[in-house]
This record gives sequence, C-alpha cells and structure tokens, in this order.
Amino acid sequence: MSTLVQRILPVGQRRTLEELTDRLDLGSGESTAKRSAFWTMLVLAAIIAIAGVIADSTATVIGAMIIAPLSTPIMGVALGIVKASGSAIGRSLLYIAGGLLVVVALGWLFSLFLPDPGSLLSNSQVLGRTSPQLLDLLVALATGFAGAFALCRRDFNSILPGVAIAVSLVPPLGVVGVCAGRGDFDLALGALVLFLSNLVALVIAGSIVFTLYGYTREVAALTVDRGRAYLAVAGILAIVLIPLAANTVTSVLIAGWTTRISDAANEWILDVPHSQIDGVSWHGLQAVIEIRSPTADLHTVEALQALLRGKIPDTVHVTVDLTLGRVIPVE
Repeated sequence: MSTLVQRILPVGQRRTLEELTDRLDLGSGESTAKRSAFWTMLVLAAIIAIAGVIADSTATVIGAMIIAPLSTPIMGVALGIVKASGSAIGRSLLYIAGGLLVVVALGWLFSLFLPDPGSLLSNSQVLGRTSPQLLDLLVALATGFAGAFALCRRDFNSILPGVAIAVSLVPPLGVVGVCAGRGDFDLALGALVLFLSNLVALVIAGSIVFTLYGYTREVAALTVDRGRAYLAVAGILAIVLIPLAANTVTSVLIAGWTTRISDAANEWILDVPHSQIDGVSWHGLQAVIEIRSPTADLHTVEALQALLRGKIPDTVHVTVDLTLGRVIPVE
C-alpha cells in the first residue's frame, strides 16, 4: 500500500480477511445464528420504519435505520467481488433480494390500514424518498466509504451507527410497499430507485476500500472473474444514474420555473389590495399558484398568461387556486 493509504488504513488496526468474511458473509461461521439474527432484526426494523413512515415520524425512522441489518449482505457483495467468490456474491444477493421482498410485503400490508390514503402526498417521509437525485448518490458513496473503513479497522466501530443513519435502506423499501399498496406506483418506483442507488453506491465504495486494503492479494482468484463483477456493478450504476440525473435536472428546472411563475403572479396581483401569493405547488407539469385575496375581482387570466409568456415552456400548465377571505381591522 502507498504511504497515503497506509495512513488512512493503518496495518496495526486492519482486520484480517477471515474476520471480515465472518462479519459480512452470512453463510460463513455460525451461519444459523447469523441468519436468525438477520431476519429477526430486519423484520423488526421494517415494522418500525414503516410505522414511522406512515406516522411521518423522523425519529422513529432513524431508529429503524440503526437496527436495519441490510448493509451487511450489501457489503458482503463488495467483499465477494474483491475475493472473486461467486458463491459469496450469490448468497449475499439472495439475502438482499429476500430482505427487499419482506420489507415491501410488510409495507403493502400496512398500507391496507391507512386511515387516509391521500395523506401520502403530503407525508415528508414519503416525498423525501420518492424523487432521488445525484446528491443522494454522492451521499451514499461517502457513507459507503465511511462504512467500509469502519469494517476494515478495529478502532472505527463507534461510527457504524452513524453510517446506518446516513444511508437509507429499509425506509425506502417500506415506502415502496406502502405506495404500491395504495396504487401510487410512480412514488413506489422513485423509492425503489433510491434503494438501488444506495445499494450500488455501498457496493462500489466497499469494493474500492477492500481492494485498497489489500484483501485481493490474499485470495487466489482469477482477475477476469473480478473484472466481470466490476463490469456488472458499473452497468447497474449506469442504469441507476439515468433516473437520478433526470430527477436532478427536473428539480433545477422546476426551481427556476417556480421563481418565474411566482414573480409573474406577484406582478399580476400587485395592485389588488390585501392580496398575496402563498406559494407555487407542482403536480407533475402542472403548477398551482396559491393566492389569498378578499376579492375574486382579479385581473383577467389573459393578463397572467401574457406575463408568463416566454418564461416557462408551453408544456407547463398553470392554474390559480384562489382562497377568498375578509380583511378585519383590529383597533
């Protein structure tokens, strides 16, 4: 290892390959005990996360993140790639797939008892996980590096709870199940993309750190096998990047359009006494201007259209949500 790598990953704190394998491969060592612990903690974490999502409780969701064990088989995939062990990769992928199905199924089951299905559209725990962007991938990569360092070094155990909180695995799957159960498949797909992007980021970061720490030199594996695994991960990353980039570009465009629409609406009602803009909300490509006014006698819609002409694309539809009220002077 280079001097820089040795400083970041000191040999004296390095876990052996056997220790790392025992920690990340659920099929090695005392496999029965590890498997039972994995499924027990996963089900409990899923119940807590889904309840937190439905109740829109950030604290509850954070608690589920700390408990959730899904990062273990995900990092197990990274270690399997470094070891060029197809069996280890396959076992870890099976646990990930099984965990995905369990959490989504529980989310779907919980969705049957939602008192107000429409509340999902205003739930911050749902909305925050259904439109992932490139920034989410960057955060997941940084978290993956931190988690891999902690797994390799004996003196970094204390940061693992923070790593579990920083990367979102079980909550997005819970959102997938809840949204799919209510028929909101667009939201479910967005949450699934967030989970997949986090999964790929963790695998990439783990593979890089495990390689830098020299674990590849301890296994007699064919380079071509490892290369194929890296190529597969790169292909999945490319696929995940497409919706992330699209969401990022869309968010930037909508932010600009929102400012232009708000400025035009403010100019439109400038001389209407006691009227104000409460905000601009979006439903797909439809912008809704929320206005409060004591009178419905606003300027014509054509005047607003003229103010917006050339400032937003023709594909964006704008409507006005007018709330009427009274101005009551208090002496």
